[in-house]
Amino acid sequence: MKNKHALFFWKGILLTLLWTMSLMVVAQNNIVKGKVIDEQGKPLPGVTIIVEGSTKGVITDNDGNYSIEVEAADVLVFSFIGLAAQRVPVDNQAELNVILKEDVSKLDEVVVIGFGKQKKTDLVGAVTAINTQELKKVSSSNLTTMMAGNIAGIISYQRSGEPGADNADFFVRGVTTFGYKKDPLILIDGIEVSSTDLARMQPDDIENFSIMKDATSTAVYGARGANGVIAITTKEGREGKLNISVRVENAFTTPTKNIELADPITYMKLANEAILTRDPGGATLYSREKIDNTIAGTNPYAYPSTDWYNNMFENYASAQRINLNANGGGKIARYYLAATFNQDNGNLKVDKRNN
Repeated sequence: MKNKHALFFWKGILLTLLWTMSLMVVAQNNIVKGKVIDEQGKPLPGVTIIVEGSTKGVITDNDGNYSIEVEAADVLVFSFIGLAAQRVPVDNQAELNVILKEDVSKLDEVVVIGFGKQKKTDLVGAVTAINTQELKKVSSSNLTTMMAGNIAGIISYQRSGEPGADNADFFVRGVTTFGYKKDPLILIDGIEVSSTDLARMQPDDIENFSIMKDATSTAVYGARGANGVIAITTKEGREGKLNISVRVENAFTTPTKNIELADPITYMKLANEAILTRDPGGATLYSREKIDNTIAGTNPYAYPSTDWYNNMFENYASAQRINLNANGGGKIARYYLAATFNQDNGNLKVDKRNN
């Protein structure tokens, strides 16, 4: 009987220990549920949720809901492409709702390709991204002339400096043999535009400026992308208070080198000398009387000595540029407004009454 009672006693002790251990396990492990949304309050499906330091994880459903078994001391890591990852300690909470925000540091690593977006690191082809801050340093109001020397792989040349017709011609991948077509495909916010529209763009209004230079990155555009693609994304309004930005620029340009011209007296003497060198008995163009009277300045109308270069050209030209933009908005609507004033003055001396 004693052995039987002892057996029942130890069985009771063992069952008590097992029951206590099970309670400890239940206390240490619990189910955490919650919902993951973005900054606009929309549910995010496909968000990866991993217990930090382990391989245990789940993803959110179509409504952004999730459920995962964790311990009280665990830390959950929420991550999604294009959004900043978050580390959230469990701390015995039964419900964890998370808001994921845009990862601003990675926005520059996304470029527009065709009708979607893709990371630059995923592109096989050659892509050149331009820093718009560098374009602002160029003293020109024409965006096509700003590209010369600032973008690798682009050959740019300006045929004319005539006001209003000073656009630069450029090509990205050389010249093809099909009808001498060399112009690249130019897209602004996914819409095809001409080089004139590109010339009037302002660096202050550009968010991303990318150039795709080979067949692998431009195949999505078909034959139109055979000469390269210039893809520009303009700035958009950002949620928040009204933000006003103003940039005022005053530039001065001057020729790097002036042609040294002979004065009228030197010109007449050299012209006569050239004739006499070839024919000692030949008739000279300018008489001695004309040369002497021009030197003496006897009559400026009969014997003029006009410095036409100084009379026609200024030593420098000035340009003024003002850019004003405002952006802001809320969760429902955002806005971006921009206005630009450009005035480029030439180096010709023109009477103000004829300007």
